[in-house]
Amino acid sequence: METKEIAQVLKAPAPHMVGDGFRVHNFFPSGYKIDMSPFFLMDYGSKIEFSARKDPRGVGVHPHRGFETVTIAYYGSVAHHDSAGNSGVIYPGDVQWMTAASGILHKEYHEQSYSLAGGPFQMIQLWINLPAAYKMSKPKYQPIKQTDMASFTLPNNGGKIEVIAGKYKGIFGNASTFTPIELYNARLNKGGKASFTFAAAFNTGFMVVEGAIKVNEKDTVEVNNFIHFENKGEEICIEALQNSIILVLSGEPIDEPIVQYGPFLMNTQEEINQAMCDYNEGKFGYLEG
Repeated sequence: METKEIAQVLKAPAPHMVGDGFRVHNFFPSGYKIDMSPFFLMDYGSKIEFSARKDPRGVGVHPHRGFETVTIAYYGSVAHHDSAGNSGVIYPGDVQWMTAASGILHKEYHEQSYSLAGGPFQMIQLWINLPAAYKMSKPKYQPIKQTDMASFTLPNNGGKIEVIAGKYKGIFGNASTFTPIELYNARLNKGGKASFTFAAAFNTGFMVVEGAIKVNEKDTVEVNNFIHFENKGEEICIEALQNSIILVLSGEPIDEPIVQYGPFLMNTQEEINQAMCDYNEGKFGYLEG
């Protein structure tokens, strides 16, 4: 099997604030012009200390249409409410998978007990595009607790691979997806090794959330860097140089036109115009601020 080589290692772009609760580095599409379809956007919230506060920081009510948001917690905790009646809190290790599809309003903010105490905070949010056939499907919400997450234990006390979506060595993730997607948290102990096999044509990237790793027995990549792989070859091998966490993303590209306007991700400008009209007419439902 041919090795999938590194195309480039990308350093974290300058951070910006989303609302007053999320300091993020946008790796794509703004930070770097790379093709990671079906993953349209990745906001990486590197570890930061938030001071204690009575009124939780966060992002107020805002709309989405045409894609899914996936939020992965590493430090801190985040509460969610949406206009479809879903709500929940994700704690370290948990995942929140929200399918906006035909349209939804939601808000995200620091969970109350975390806000009152303050402390380290680290998250990743992905926007996953939907094919045209599913963009106007019914919204849904998938909370995935770490305690319920399927995982593969690596040999020799190497750590484990938590499978969020897709399949790793016969272990299936809990998340349902509209297109083929592999999404894992690789939690490796120092010296731990893991190998991954993805289709050559899949867009693939690894985010080093903690620690440092050696890739394909030659390239060392430190924390807060994103590894973008070539679209050829199938196999990737990593070794943890210290205790490490790596978010693994791989997916089949969606070969359709994309038009983005703010929180809307559609195929045509006409669909964007319709999304704005529907939002202004209250068709995304109601959610108290």
